[in-house]
Amino acid sequence: MEHAVHNISPIYNSDSQILILGSFPSVKSREAQFFYHHPQNRFWKLLAALSHEDVPVTIADKKAFLFRNHIAVWDVIASCEIEGSSDSSIRNVIPNDISRILRDAPIRQIYTNGGTAFKLYEKYCLPLTRQKAIRLPSTSPANAAYSLERLILEWSVYLKETLE
Repeated sequence: MEHAVHNISPIYNSDSQILILGSFPSVKSREAQFFYHHPQNRFWKLLAALSHEDVPVTIADKKAFLFRNHIAVWDVIASCEIEGSSDSSIRNVIPNDISRILRDAPIRQIYTNGGTAFKLYEKYCLPLTRQKAIRLPSTSPANAAYSLERLILEWSVYLKETLE
């Protein structure tokens, strides 16, 4: 178990309309200092499919993609005890202050990428934001019950109008 600190700034601008919150960055994401950097994570493939765009490759491409599609991205946790990238091992959570995003951008809906992010949002953030989040299935490779096609189907129910 290591004490890990979130080292990635939130991605958003004054046009961001939806906020997607993960739990805490994976080891690969912390190393790269960017969200969903593990090659097996389906986040970028999923959003690209929903928006009918090519999958962004570079960090600059990914930021441009998010801005173009009015998406803000961050994580619920600022620091915690964690084993590797395992959400189930997360302990001693200190949450991020997402109120600055909500203050600076016209966020109309918050989504969580997976159950752990949803539970942590409900526990730490909802009492402060008073803005309900919608739980979406995790894009993590650990969520083997969901194929990319199934993720696209479930996420599209909520994000289709935003990304088209």
